[in-house]
Amino acid sequence: MTRISPWTATVLTLFPDMFPGPLDDSLAGAARKAGLWVLETVDIRDFAGDKHRSVDEAPFGGGAGMVMRPDVLAAAIDSVIPVTAGEQSGLAKICLTPRGHPLTQRRVRRLAAAERVVVICGRFEGIDQRAIESRGLCEISIGDFVLSGGELAAMALIDACVRLLPGVVGNQTGLDEESFEEDLLEYPHFTRPREWEGRVVPEVLLSGNHERIRTWRRAAAEQATRDRRPDLWDRFSAARPRPAQPPSPRRGRDSRIK
Repeated sequence: MTRISPWTATVLTLFPDMFPGPLDDSLAGAARKAGLWVLETVDIRDFAGDKHRSVDEAPFGGGAGMVMRPDVLAAAIDSVIPVTAGEQSGLAKICLTPRGHPLTQRRVRRLAAAERVVVICGRFEGIDQRAIESRGLCEISIGDFVLSGGELAAMALIDACVRLLPGVVGNQTGLDEESFEEDLLEYPHFTRPREWEGRVVPEVLLSGNHERIRTWRRAAAEQATRDRRPDLWDRFSAARPRPAQPPSPRRGRDSRIK
């Protein structure tokens, strides 16, 4: 399917100067300069209602830290997605938080297939839940750890999406052999020199036999997944077709073993 307009990432943040950051380099940077995708930033503080541009308040119920106000954040969201617009196809609204759904390669592919992704970068102890629910945000986490804010997580999400856009990566075939395709980690790679510090390249990779190479790589990918990511391995094993079992022979009265 041909895109009518470039894939667009709109980032709502308290630190717009952090962008584009690393997204202006390497594949993502070259693709943005080529017009394959667009980056927009919105400063959430622009929607604060006081002279101090306050965006946070102490949490109800007590506790450490501060919480991002729902009215300020909702106003920022509404500036890029008017409430009257309703649900729009091709639009994803993401809130980055450690308590969100895991960011998987499957989810990245869905986001890359969208026309536009709006990413809200959390800060402080979190965001008022009412803003998340009222604006229909999907909470996503990039891992089981805590960052100072959602900006670095937003860059990781955007980079993962951009490299899947048509025309960004030269060899599209390579994308199908990466980690997490089919719930497997990627096989190990080797290049010149053939021998280095007493370590040699596996002989099969030098054989020129493409079928043997594919078999070796598949086995290496499965072994790495089994050893390092048992959660992925369980999912892969559950989805793998099981070999058909031959039917058990039917025994009549005369077929009893005597």
